[in-house]
Amino acid sequence: MALFAQECLNPGVAKREVFGWAMYDFANSGYTTVVLTAVFNAYFVGVVAGGAEWATLAWTLTLGASNALVMLSMPAIGAYADAHAAKKRLLLLTTLGCVLATAWLARAGAGDLWLAVVAVVLSNLCYAIGESLTAAFLPELARPEALGKVSGWGWSWGYFGGMLTLGLSLGYVLWAQGQGLPATHFVPVSMLITAVIYALASVATFALLRERAVPASSKNGAALPGAWERLRRTWREARRYEDFVWLLLCAVCYQAGIAVVIALAAVYAEQVLGFKQAQTMALIFLVNIASAVGAFAFGYWQDRIGHRLALTVTLWGWVLMTLLAVAATSPGLFWVAAVVAGLCMGSSQSAGRALAGLFAPADRLAEFYGLWTFAVRLSAIIGPITYGLVTWLTTGNHRVAILSTGTFFLLGLVVLRKVDVARGTAAAQAAMQK
Repeated sequence: MALFAQECLNPGVAKREVFGWAMYDFANSGYTTVVLTAVFNAYFVGVVAGGAEWATLAWTLTLGASNALVMLSMPAIGAYADAHAAKKRLLLLTTLGCVLATAWLARAGAGDLWLAVVAVVLSNLCYAIGESLTAAFLPELARPEALGKVSGWGWSWGYFGGMLTLGLSLGYVLWAQGQGLPATHFVPVSMLITAVIYALASVATFALLRERAVPASSKNGAALPGAWERLRRTWREARRYEDFVWLLLCAVCYQAGIAVVIALAAVYAEQVLGFKQAQTMALIFLVNIASAVGAFAFGYWQDRIGHRLALTVTLWGWVLMTLLAVAATSPGLFWVAAVVAGLCMGSSQSAGRALAGLFAPADRLAEFYGLWTFAVRLSAIIGPITYGLVTWLTTGNHRVAILSTGTFFLLGLVVLRKVDVARGTAAAQAAMQK
């Protein structure tokens, strides 16, 4: 079979449309890479909040507030998108919101705490909704037996988008530092670079990706209250989708650990190991390379050996990464931990997205991915805030905080044992026959 075989796609789906879909991963990855992982998080702690003892906790609480808004809104938005066949329209609105809010971050300087908080909350809210909506297109594009491969195409291509944005930002940072310019100059420019690339790259998505859903004819699809009714029905029928529910609980566990790595890796590197801004950005660049390789190669392996086993392997990889990071007393070992994190990052997130697609009835994709996003964003509250609280309670001991993160991956492994892929897939297919 060819590397990008047409046989992986559903009838009527052209490769150019999959490229348009993958371009959204390419577009939005720069936001997570530059804003949440490599640049603005450390800038928020060290400059905006002035390096105060509460600065790391303030950053994690800001992300927590944003993710709480996602949890409250996304399941109903997903149900609304299904009822109105509005995934693409809503994706356009949230893309504009994230781009504008990211550009607004360029105005945040020393002491501009509330400006930064509001802009991060809004940009992350829009990013998360957009991520969920674009994921809901995956089962429309890929055959069930190729969900891992196609999901991996998108995730791996997305990391190249993150590397492009980070690479341009890193180039500007190195030039600015050579000119003696401070972070209050080059970080705002990095935010503008991120916003522009997000906007330009997403054009391909809206030009090539089709909305295949059909608006619901029932009165329950007519308004947002009807969307909430659909959501309540899903929860009432949770016993039928027990494997999807176990998958959500598993996601809450292991994604909490991943959220710590995304939100606080740069903070850990700078606070514990003394990394400078350029070193941190180079580190995250390496993580993106490893993530792209992991997501792409792992997608093929995942479809071959099974989704649950594949996810199990990556979670043990995350446990190894945690132990390496705790043991690191010099940059060398931490770089090794970063490579392991990258390989696990792309593969575990791609595997989770593919499994959610297998367990979702075909007429309720956005709704089920809305529930998936609910779980992921709950984890994004639990993980970083736990880390922030541990650093606060231990007077800034980041090693203890990162060690506590490993617990989330171990819990994910325990819960994953409850997931039966064949049973969950059969439940989704049975729902479509009624």
